[in-house]
Amino acid sequence: MAPRLRPASALPLALVVGAVVALGANACREASSEPPAEAPPQSDLSALSDRFWDAYLTWHPLQATYLGEHRLSDRVEDITPAGRDARDREVGALTDALAAIEYESLSPEDRLTYLAIEHQLNAERVLQLCEPEVWVVDHREGFQLDFLNIASAQPLQTPVDGERMIRRWNAIATYVDDHISNLRAGLETGRVAAQVSVNRTIVQLDALLQRPVEEWPLYAPAGTKLDHWPEGTRHNFRAAIRDAATEQIRPAYARLRDFLRDDLYRSSRTGTEAGLAGLPGGEACYAAMIRDQTTLDLSAEEIHAIGVAELAKVHQEIQDLGETLFFTRDLAEIQRHLRTDPAMYFRWPGEITQMAEAAHARAEREVDAWFGRTPKAEMVIRPIPLYEAQQSVVAYYRQPAPDGSRPGTYFVNTHRPEIRPRYQAEALTFHEGIPGHHLQTSVTQEIEGLPEFRKHLGSTAFTEGWALYSERLADEMGLYSGDLSRLGLLSYDAWRASRLIVDTGIHAFGWTRGRAIEFLRDNTLLAEANIENEVDRYITSPAQALTYKLGQMEILRLREEASRRLGDRFSIADFHDRVLENGALSLRALAESIENWLATEGV
Repeated sequence: MAPRLRPASALPLALVVGAVVALGANACREASSEPPAEAPPQSDLSALSDRFWDAYLTWHPLQATYLGEHRLSDRVEDITPAGRDARDREVGALTDALAAIEYESLSPEDRLTYLAIEHQLNAERVLQLCEPEVWVVDHREGFQLDFLNIASAQPLQTPVDGERMIRRWNAIATYVDDHISNLRAGLETGRVAAQVSVNRTIVQLDALLQRPVEEWPLYAPAGTKLDHWPEGTRHNFRAAIRDAATEQIRPAYARLRDFLRDDLYRSSRTGTEAGLAGLPGGEACYAAMIRDQTTLDLSAEEIHAIGVAELAKVHQEIQDLGETLFFTRDLAEIQRHLRTDPAMYFRWPGEITQMAEAAHARAEREVDAWFGRTPKAEMVIRPIPLYEAQQSVVAYYRQPAPDGSRPGTYFVNTHRPEIRPRYQAEALTFHEGIPGHHLQTSVTQEIEGLPEFRKHLGSTAFTEGWALYSERLADEMGLYSGDLSRLGLLSYDAWRASRLIVDTGIHAFGWTRGRAIEFLRDNTLLAEANIENEVDRYITSPAQALTYKLGQMEILRLREEASRRLGDRFSIADFHDRVLENGALSLRALAESIENWLATEGV
């Protein structure tokens, strides 16, 4: 899953006290009669890595659960003003600690860790600047979905697990009310979400609230057998879960829906103000988000221009293949054929998953020739749950559990198959699976010796750039079943180039939603149903869509540089292993790591 703006959360008292105790111990050592041996910078950096990771997991306890850190599975994020202030203070302390480490004295490997911590702390400072907790409403990746989905990862083997689940379930309603309170504060200062995001979330919540609470994922644990638990403990647990879901969580979701519908919707941003340009402080926020998401020092104007140039190149390729397939180079005629011919679309939901499974199987057979290191973790393919499918994107990936208890999962949208283009399905599978997200994420998790936070966090420009690079790589690997699916590859590349234009248009240049929809309709091969969903995604998640094409271009640049300098010694498998062996680095750090590799090769 893509990184996104997340509300801030508080540090627990134990962690704050731990930091103070550590500082106190250092002070005592300095006052000691015997001066301590001076620790090398690497030791300081290792300690800081652990300290940052502990803090991050505490800020994101649901993510900790997905990663198997179950000591935090009894809580939710603290998004109150006091909680956000505590988090900001810890970010400041971590930033000061990093600044105290001399970068130039570090080994090449530790420099990458330094840059990775720096990237993560910069992301936290973007949150401080943009304050998403007081205005973001997210129909795609909002907390209202996070809470529903966490039930699938929450452990329930022992009564202790049950106690943690009960405490977390009981905290959800308070979180929802805190979120409403934050949005009210934003409303009072004119900082509000875009209307389309609010509307889609209302529709999503309406559909959920129309279903009996007994069908909600949060109610499901009440039906778990738990035969190995004492009978009284089982009974009390089930009663507590039923009570939390029925008496607390469902009413809280209804309160959220009512607030969005009755209070926020009429004041939400629309028209030329749908983007961040329409938000107080939005211009500075968007500039900061560009730097955070892309890890490049580019302006909105520069990115817009790159998009125009890249789109022209892909259009040429589409015209060449369109001539082969449809005997025309006219882009509008190619679009008409793809959008109006029923044969271009799926007929039933199972056909979508079957095509994805066949493409993934081909990738698994070929991967060893292109990578020295391949993932041990398996990937399964599942439909996106019905409660989110209507408002969701075409697909997404969820990483495996590091302990092997849960495979990587490619979630594909099977809602209304007749609107889902079959010619894009293979490119999408290679993006999300092998050689894309699943390979990259799983390999990173399995690298021994890598600091723990680097196994699970990283740069969106790297992860999405790699996944887009993988769509083209799949063609080199011979994975596409024919020219029609290869046209799907080109359609996706045009889509990602268009994102550079549309995202900056919406958030920097005052484009309306309608203008963005029209641009994608005229310049991509996306199906009509996907166009509106995608534009609404860019409105809701500023700058995230910029990462795909810019990351892909940097990986391709580094590959060309390595091939040029190594000549006959260049190995594509070696290059891929060098790109992936350090985790999801910022693009600056990736370039540094490849340069270090080439230097060791004597070129």
